[in-house]
Amino acid sequence: MCPADSPIADHLAVRPTSGSTTDQLRRNNLSKILTLIHREGALSRADLTRLTSLNRSTVGAIAAELAALGFVDERPPLDFRAGRPSPVVHPNERTVAVAVNPEVDAVHVGIVALGGVVLARSSVGIGPEASASEVVRIAAAEAHALLAELPGHRVFGAGIAVPGQVRIGDGQVREASHMGWFEEPVAAMFEAATGFPTFAANAAILAMRAESVFGAGKGVDNFVYVIGGASGIGGGMVSGGKIVTGAAGYAGEIGHTFVRSSGASCFCGAHGCLEAEVTQARLLQLVNLPPSQIAELGPALAASTEPAVRAAVAEDVALVAIAIRNAVNLFNPSVVVLAGFLAALMEGSGDDASAILPAEAVLAARESVRVERARFGADQLLIGAAELVFAGVLGDPSGYASSRA
Repeated sequence: MCPADSPIADHLAVRPTSGSTTDQLRRNNLSKILTLIHREGALSRADLTRLTSLNRSTVGAIAAELAALGFVDERPPLDFRAGRPSPVVHPNERTVAVAVNPEVDAVHVGIVALGGVVLARSSVGIGPEASASEVVRIAAAEAHALLAELPGHRVFGAGIAVPGQVRIGDGQVREASHMGWFEEPVAAMFEAATGFPTFAANAAILAMRAESVFGAGKGVDNFVYVIGGASGIGGGMVSGGKIVTGAAGYAGEIGHTFVRSSGASCFCGAHGCLEAEVTQARLLQLVNLPPSQIAELGPALAASTEPAVRAAVAEDVALVAIAIRNAVNLFNPSVVVLAGFLAALMEGSGDDASAILPAEAVLAARESVRVERARFGADQLLIGAAELVFAGVLGDPSGYASSRA
């Protein structure tokens, strides 16, 4: 695990080895090329030469070494014309991480390959009183069962996306109030149960990471991410291309934005928080859907003509708009990404989210912002959890390969 004082932004940053010796330069080039393959998908050697400014022979040698280490596969191009074909370098999907996302109603487990591809997934229902140790036991059993169906895959570690405040350095859950967890060493427990190096972090931040690497936030230096799930509403911000973490790594709690005077009590102890007023459970109940059919929530809300449903959707959109207005005023993002049931809420409203949500922000901040739905569905949390593992792999491919040989 990471040093106990390591904030999440530092952990997720891909940091090649420093120095100027021949070996260090080689390792830096391994990191540079593998990171491109992970984030962009299959690229030809010619593409890699152009994108890295390395010469052709260096790219060829690095690609060959990454293939020997088991991180990439080199294949001939599917179609090529006259001249010498440039081999295409693909991420090796046998390089995997275990990803876990506990929620108040279920434990979600996935096997995620390099390149952000979810190879296998499962979900197990749990009760609201499930302890951290019980959830870890279930998740470990599911992980082993999924891996048994994927023989020959190399596991480089595990990442856990927790709906609560997590100390990234040692994976200690400080507070996950919806789960009833306080000061639980979840990462250490999972590592003991599986033998995999394990990391844990806030679920919303990890979902945002998935969107910033592979989805709607890719290539965007300033954006706000807001996700709604069974455990409430979370979020995060990227400013100047860097995750905003705060002094201790707990920034981004947009679900605790104050949106209603004398509002409902929140798990945090306050009243009128966004996540206390706008909930997934209420919206599902309005259209008579069970939690297992959360993917149908947006279409069901959009199709409903019931006055009670239309009124509830309008009310919730207005409350979400207060939180978005505050975020736009504070951070001046170019993009706001909505995920989870909040994306479904906007689909159900039928409104133009870019026009409605930041409408009352100051003019200079709102005139250039757009609101987008997240590109991923439920997989975003699994992909984000896996990024906790892959950050280290990408930073030092040869070192990680040696450690898991």
